[in-house]
Formats: sequence, C-alpha cells, structure tokens
Amino acid sequence: MIDPELLKIMCCPETHQSISLAEPSIVAKLNEQITTGQVRNRGGKVIQEKIEGGLVREDNKYVYPIRQDIPIMLIDEALPVPA
Repeated sequence: MIDPELLKIMCCPETHQSISLAEPSIVAKLNEQITTGQVRNRGGKVIQEKIEGGLVREDNKYVYPIRQDIPIMLIDEALPVPA
C-alpha cells in the first residue's frame, strides 16, 4: 500500500499532474485486457504481467502500474486508462 503522505508529494513524471490511487474497477479492466494481450504501454510493449494496482494521472489518461507494492513511475511504462 502506498503511504498517503507519499502520494501527496508524488506526481506524473511527464506532466507533473497530481496522481491518485486507481479505482479497483480500472485495475480490473486493465488486468482483463492484459490477459487478452490488448494492452501496450507508452513505450509500445505488449504487457503480459497483471498489475496489483495503479496510480492514475489527474487527467485520467494514464495509469502508472504498481507491481510488488512498487509504483513504476516511468513514462514509457504508463498504461492507457481503459475506456
């Protein structure tokens, strides 16, 4: 779990927008799409490993995945928020 105090000071590395924990429905939808090979990260790589959670950008366009309780805050690793 991400410390709420840490979350307050974290931001998107690309746009510097604030981020928040992704709703469970977003994580579930992404994991469904990952299972069927439909998700590519910003770097263009097809994602095969499900995510435990995510940090969603304020504009709701991208989610930074959380794996093994570690947020992956790299621009190329961001996943598009499912429609």
